[in-house]
Amino acid sequence: MISNPSVDNPPRSSAYLLETRRDVTVSMVPVASVLNELFGRRPVLAFYRSPAFLSSLAAGAAFFCALPLLVAVQPVSWQRMLSVGFLMAAVWQPIVEELLFRGCLQGVLVRRVSGRQTVIGISLANLLTSILFIGAHIPTHPLLWALLTLFPSLVFGVLRDRSGSVVPPIALHIFYNTGYFLIAGGSAIV
Repeated sequence: MISNPSVDNPPRSSAYLLETRRDVTVSMVPVASVLNELFGRRPVLAFYRSPAFLSSLAAGAAFFCALPLLVAVQPVSWQRMLSVGFLMAAVWQPIVEELLFRGCLQGVLVRRVSGRQTVIGISLANLLTSILFIGAHIPTHPLLWALLTLFPSLVFGVLRDRSGSVVPPIALHIFYNTGYFLIAGGSAIV
């Protein structure tokens, strides 16, 4: 027997479809809010004025000024600056890394009782996340550079802890990566 979909399943009224969509929307609200909370995607107004964020920017700028004195650098060319590789390294990687490490991982760890404990003002969740952040950088960086990612990682984690959002760490990470790849870009962009 051949079935005819238009006869077997008559079209539903728009009111029925609207009600069905309302049910889906209502049931999705808790899921969306849980995901936003998990990833730390809550809006933070004027985070760029916080002393912690501003001092982190200043420390990054000081590091960029000192970097040519410490190692041989090869500033990136204008053509390379507009390349997909540069944009991936300077913008896309920080977004993905911060959503994964500060958003998801640190967000889950800080909810644990032990994750809220602090050692010299740094949460245990931040410390554990930063150690894993180092581990993620070992395959693509020399060992010393991978170990040195501990310091910015701790800063990103402190911003996450203080703001409750992943937005400030993402902005700072983009600034750090952009500055680093602009100065050392000729040799650092994979």
